[in-house]
Amino acid sequence: MRPNILFIMSDDHAAHAMSCYGSRINQTPNLDRIAADGMRLDNCFCTNSICAPSRATILTGTYSHVNGVMTLNEKLDGRQETVAKLLQSAGYQTAIVGKWHLGHGGHADPTGFDYWNVLPGQGAYHNPKMFEMGQERRYEGYATDIITDLSLDWLRRRDHGRPFFLMCHHKAPHRPWEPSEKYRDLYEDIEIPYPATFDDDYANRSRAAAAAKMRIESDLTEQDLKVPPPSGLSAQELKKWKYQRYIKDYLRCIASIDENVGRLLDYLDQEGLAENTIVIYTSDQGFFLGDHGWFDKRFFYEESLRMPFVIRYPKEIAPGSTSDAIVLNTDFAPSFLDWAGLPPSERMQGTSARSVFRGETPADWRDSMYYRYFMHADNHHNAYAHYGVRTHRYKLIYYYETEPGPVEWELFDLERDPHEMRNVFDDPAYADVVKELKAELHRLRVEVGDTSNPWDGEEALAQR
Repeated sequence: MRPNILFIMSDDHAAHAMSCYGSRINQTPNLDRIAADGMRLDNCFCTNSICAPSRATILTGTYSHVNGVMTLNEKLDGRQETVAKLLQSAGYQTAIVGKWHLGHGGHADPTGFDYWNVLPGQGAYHNPKMFEMGQERRYEGYATDIITDLSLDWLRRRDHGRPFFLMCHHKAPHRPWEPSEKYRDLYEDIEIPYPATFDDDYANRSRAAAAAKMRIESDLTEQDLKVPPPSGLSAQELKKWKYQRYIKDYLRCIASIDENVGRLLDYLDQEGLAENTIVIYTSDQGFFLGDHGWFDKRFFYEESLRMPFVIRYPKEIAPGSTSDAIVLNTDFAPSFLDWAGLPPSERMQGTSARSVFRGETPADWRDSMYYRYFMHADNHHNAYAHYGVRTHRYKLIYYYETEPGPVEWELFDLERDPHEMRNVFDDPAYADVVKELKAELHRLRVEVGDTSNPWDGEEALAQR
C-alpha cells in the first residue's frame, strides 16, 4: 500500500526554537511527538535561505537558477515539472493549503494540485484573504487555525480509497510576528534568554556582516514592536527590550503552530491513518533569533541555513532516531517520489533520502553542499549576494559582487568555532583547507550547473 504524505511547513521557524532540537527558549510538545516517533535531521539545509526560492526548490527538486525563482521577484513557472504533478499523475490526491508565495495569475498559480487554497503573497495573520482554486475568499479568524481547519476539511472530504499528498503551509512565524488572541500573553512575565552572540560586533568577518540591516537594535520597525519603547532606557537596555518584544511574539506564533500540528496528528490517530502516513514538519529555512544581534535569514550562516526537519513513518523509520547526514531541500521531492514507488526524475537535482531516514545512510552520501543567495543588497535587509560550500567541519563563503565591494571570502572552522565568529580565510594554518574547499566549491558549481560570477582563479580549476 502506497503511503500518504502529510508535509507541514512553516515560514522562518528556526530549529533552535524547537524543544526536540534543545531549545532554551520554548517548548514544542506536538512537534516533539513527530521526532519522538521518528527521526530528527540535524543537518538539513536549504540551498538559498529565502522564502520563495526555497519553496520552488522543494516543489521542483532543483536549484534556484534552474527553476527560475532566485529572489523574491520571480514567479514560479507552473509549466515545469513538480513533485505534485508527478504524484497526481500516479494516482495521488494532491492538495496545498496556506502559504504559496510563488506568484498568482498566468502560469504562476499552483499546478498539479486537485485542490488548492492559498494566501496571496505573504498573506495576513488575522482574517486572511485566500484564493480557493482561483476564487477570492475571506476567512474570519487566525491564519494558523484557518489553514489547519481547511487542511482537515480536505482530509475528511478526500477519496478514502486513494493515497494523498497534502502540503499544509503555515505563514507563521514570519514577520511581523502577530500572535493569536489565545497566546498573546504567553511568556509575558518571564525574560527570554539571550543568545551567546547577541552582542556580536562583526569583527573578524566580512564587510557583509556589518552592512546587513537586520539588527535587533536598529532595524526592527514600529509594526514589528507594536508598542513604543519605554523612555529613559540605555542603548543596551533598549536593545534587550526590543529583543524581548520580538522573540516573545515570534514564540507565541510558534505555540499556535505546535497546537495545530497536534490537531493534525490527532486526526491521523483517530482515523487509523498514522501507520501508513509519512508526516514531515519543516520550515522553508532557518532564522536568526537574536543570534549575531540579528533577526531574519539570507546568510549562509548556520542559524539561517539550517532547516528543522522531523519525520515520522512507523513502517520504516525507527522512533527517537537522529541523523547528521547532510540532507538538502532539493532532496525532498525525490524522496516523495521514492516513497510513492515512482522512478527518480531526470530533471530533479536532489537525491532521495529514504535510506537516510531508514538509518541506512549510503557510504557515498554527500559530505558537502552548495549554497547561493542571489538577492543582492535589497533595500530592506542589505544582505550581500554570495555562494559557498559547507562540509561537516568547514564552511567557505564568497561574496562576489563588486558594488559596493570589494569581493571577499570567509572561512569558518565549525568544529572550533561553531558560532562562526572568526573568519580564518587568511590564516596560514588553513591554507590547505582553503585550497581543498575552493576545488570542492568549483566541483559543486559545475555539478549543479551554476557557474556564473566565478572568482578570480576559478577558471584555472576548470582547466585541470
